[in-house]
Amino acid sequence: MSDLCLAVDLGTGGPKVALVSLDGEVVAVEIHAVTTQLDATGAATQDPEEWWDLITAASRRLVAAVDPSRVVAVGVTGQYGSTVPVDEHGAPVGECLTWLDTRGVAHARSVLGGPVMGYAPLKVAAFVRRSAGAPSVSAGDPLGQILFLERERPEVAARTRWYTEPIDYLTGRMTGVTAGSPASRLALWLTDNRDLSSVGYDPRLVRLSGLPGEKLPPLVATGSVVGGLSASAAASLGLRGGTPVVAAVPDLHAAALGAGAVGPYQAHVALSTTAWVSCPVPAKKTDVVHSIATVPGLGDGRYLVIDNQETGARALEWCRDLLWPGASYDELTALAATAPAGANGVRVGPWLAGERSPVEDKGLRAVVTGLTVTTGRADVVRAVMEGVAANVAWLFGHVERFTGRRLEPVSLVGGGAESTLWCQMVADATGRRVVRTPSPRLAPLRGVGHLCALALGRATLDDLAARPVEGEPIEPGGARLGGDLDVLYRLERAWRRARRRARRGLG
Repeated sequence: MSDLCLAVDLGTGGPKVALVSLDGEVVAVEIHAVTTQLDATGAATQDPEEWWDLITAASRRLVAAVDPSRVVAVGVTGQYGSTVPVDEHGAPVGECLTWLDTRGVAHARSVLGGPVMGYAPLKVAAFVRRSAGAPSVSAGDPLGQILFLERERPEVAARTRWYTEPIDYLTGRMTGVTAGSPASRLALWLTDNRDLSSVGYDPRLVRLSGLPGEKLPPLVATGSVVGGLSASAAASLGLRGGTPVVAAVPDLHAAALGAGAVGPYQAHVALSTTAWVSCPVPAKKTDVVHSIATVPGLGDGRYLVIDNQETGARALEWCRDLLWPGASYDELTALAATAPAGANGVRVGPWLAGERSPVEDKGLRAVVTGLTVTTGRADVVRAVMEGVAANVAWLFGHVERFTGRRLEPVSLVGGGAESTLWCQMVADATGRRVVRTPSPRLAPLRGVGHLCALALGRATLDDLAARPVEGEPIEPGGARLGGDLDVLYRLERAWRRARRRARRGLG
């Protein structure tokens, strides 16, 4: 009969809605899928009303099974680097442009583009000095998304009062208060992160971005309470009006909380739709070459390492749809287990959507090598899984150099970590002991439970950091798998250069 929170994890694939104790136990959960509309123009959109309908219906069903008075808070996490245009009431006036949407890249380049790694050096230096990073000029980011709407969708821009992140859209829909936080708006890189006690956009960075500052939602402190549930939202969710709603955080932050990786240099790896390597660090830092930086952390004066690989466990979904439509993931991983380590020489660079870390290269394409007439389906499935693990290891080495520490043990979260085989591959590829967190797919939901406990004063980050790491430990077995992704990347770049030369008639 402990107190609960309503936790929402709005992933790219759809929302997970759960009742979670303030101690991080997932009591009940529903998982729903949404459709991403993709086309050849670079569009990748979702319908915010579809999210809201799924979330409210799931919440009503979950809350109907408990005493609603037990739900003492609401928290949201999920995808970031996306844009939802809303009116003054917080209602969407257009589709959500997800982090996969690249239609605004040309506009981002017109503002920040230049000759140094694609950037204008003086402008990017101002961003890095203050925020530790800069909006991307080669991939989908809120900068390009907002500029695209302002310049190419004037009918949407005219109706827009605020450009919000999806997770902030949900808290605004719940409370009637549209606001973000330094954590939720990290992908804009518009806050001065040299001083984590300050909350607000940096005026100079806003000017350099070319964005309409008056349409950027005000910021509140990370982990604070935005407001209480409005009467209409409470009725839709089946909860009591006035229930505190905590400022939303990205899945990066929720995963760290859910994995218990909140102390200095306690690392976690996510094998979700995308993949990343992160840990809390004490100081602001940037590795421009490898797209690794720090962002405002969990409100304790520390930062979180941020990086991102555009394709993580999503590669296995692609493989299934291509080779074995309708197969379950258990069937796929069982098939992969029948092939030997090294996949009989098949190698995969899993860059299905380009890459950000440790190289920012939107033109990068997936690579498959080593196919022969004897290659079987099991070899290919295993090679895809090994390629993802090797890609994580490629980034992991750069993150260890970035932090100056050997990061071990490493907590694993995300749907891909449901597979023991995949966890072993990550351990082998990185050479590090990993710990699969309990129900790794639900780690961000557990993190929301902890987030609500922190906001309500029921726990501290020191309490969470002092707990022993939970989960199944997996030791590296020394298997050589996946190949050297840096070498494969250089070969893919050389192939692209050769094709360009051939098209220009240069041989």
